[in-house]
Amino acid sequence: MVQVNDMYYAWSPNEEIVNNGECGGAVTSILKFLLEDSIVDAVLAVKKGSDIYDAVPTLVNDPKKIIETGGSLHCGTLNIAKPLEKYLNGSKDMKIAVTVKPCDAMSIVELIKRKRVDNNKLVMVGVNCGGTMPPVKAREMIEKFYKIDPDDVIKEEIAKGKLIIGTKDHEEQEIDIDELEEAGYGRRTNCRRCEINIPRMADLALGNWGVIGPLSGKATFIEVLTDKGADILDKTIKAGALRTKDPEPKGVEIRANIDKIMVKLAKKWQSKDFNQENELMDIDQYMDEFSKCIKCYGCREACPLCFCKECAIESDSPLWAPKGVIPPSPMFHWVRLIHIVDSCTNCGQCQEVCPAEIPLTKIYHKLNRQLQDVFSYRTGMDVTQKPPLSIVDKEPSEE
Repeated sequence: MVQVNDMYYAWSPNEEIVNNGECGGAVTSILKFLLEDSIVDAVLAVKKGSDIYDAVPTLVNDPKKIIETGGSLHCGTLNIAKPLEKYLNGSKDMKIAVTVKPCDAMSIVELIKRKRVDNNKLVMVGVNCGGTMPPVKAREMIEKFYKIDPDDVIKEEIAKGKLIIGTKDHEEQEIDIDELEEAGYGRRTNCRRCEINIPRMADLALGNWGVIGPLSGKATFIEVLTDKGADILDKTIKAGALRTKDPEPKGVEIRANIDKIMVKLAKKWQSKDFNQENELMDIDQYMDEFSKCIKCYGCREACPLCFCKECAIESDSPLWAPKGVIPPSPMFHWVRLIHIVDSCTNCGQCQEVCPAEIPLTKIYHKLNRQLQDVFSYRTGMDVTQKPPLSIVDKEPSEE
């Protein structure tokens, strides 16, 4: 009987899934079983579009088609929480399994708290993430540093501190990720600062960290995080849809150590991004950045936590951002900041789409971290922890 906190090495008995996926195809096998056994009505996942730089969210209800979502896309930077809430009514109309990296899962947790997503009809199958890369910048990097045609690349992997690029001719090249990032390439800046690599707010967390010995590269490490996750994995194994074995104790230790190394690296980048010389905490510096804004509303549209039917920054009463004024009033950004400062998951969507290249995620992340420290709050980690800005004391303390 599978229980919470159990850990396994797992792989698919289906050869087609193994060949199409990664690390034994455990993620694909679990999703396929959930559909076949009618545990969920559909799976929301990501599949490759025209190439590895094109990550496409897709809703699958046919178990035979779930194989199309196999494998990982490190140049796919979308946040799956947005289509879940906006286009699928937060899983309120159907039971949905969704594959999530940590910032996806954290965003969904914050949406659950705000009753935008129905957790009772949702299964979160989490995947470890050490960071994603902006597609345009990634193509430029591959051409410049690897001397490879970006269109020839069929696989990318971050392992042992290196970014490994594989081509259709079965050639591989690797470069230290630190070298690439110091040159302004590699992972997105928000990913560099991220401390959450294993999505422990999901029902299951899967990844390749900690799989050692003969199964290295052929199996997935699974950690069971909720009763829901335990029940699903137990049924999957008993149905023969997944093969498992206990993990090597050394592998468990290695997985934990990799996570610690990634957290340490994230803190280094936070220190660099948020230090006194470079941080955007001075009001004048904020204004300098916000003055670049062309009021395209891209940040609002991309943000997974912006869901109001009537947006406050388009309100006529009060009139925060008069129409036709470019750059908009500073209140355009301050109102957004106030609305999401306690729910920002550092997912990078706002900064990713900003045509003016305003470091929005950096600003929001810095203030969110300060708020977390003040309120002892951890954004996106626990559905039972109330958002701090929703709590108003009748007699607030002077502190």
